[in-house]
This record gives sequence, structure tokens and C-alpha cells, in this order.
Amino acid sequence: MAGTVRSKPYQEFLQAMVAARRDRGVSQAALASKLGKPPSFVAKYELGERRLDVVEVFIILKVLDIDPVAFLSETLTDLPTRLANRR
Repeated sequence: MAGTVRSKPYQEFLQAMVAARRDRGVSQAALASKLGKPPSFVAKYELGERRLDVVEVFIILKVLDIDPVAFLSETLTDLPTRLANRR
């Protein structure tokens, strides 16, 4: 299902978010501190236990000094063309 945390596109997005943090040499705890959040905030979204909203994504990328437009255009290249129906 395209709209779920377990969907392939969302999992690929999370992998890219983790890679971006690691590429910057920032630990989960350091990122959480910069965000003013507990370390569990970063751990939970990286594990897919907590879904990120679009504003949170932009703030995280800003803190990591990553251009959100470039990140999203590179990361979300293989999205489905429609959302799956939820029943």
C-alpha cells in the first residue's frame, strides 16, 4: 500500500534519510539534540515506528544542511502513480 509506513517507497525514503544523516557524520542523539527532541524521536522514525510528516522532513533536512528539493527529487524517483485503497 502506497500510503503506509511499510510500503516500499516509504522504506526507501527512510533509508535515504538515514544515509543522509550518516553521510553528514551526525549521530541519532546529536540530530535529536539539534531538533530539540529526545533520541527516541530519531530512532523511531528511522525504524519506521513513527511516520514523519512533510514539515518534519523539511526541518530535519535543514538541520542536516541538505537542500530538500534536491534530496526529494533524488530520493523519490520511483513512486507509484496512485495511492492504494484502504479498506
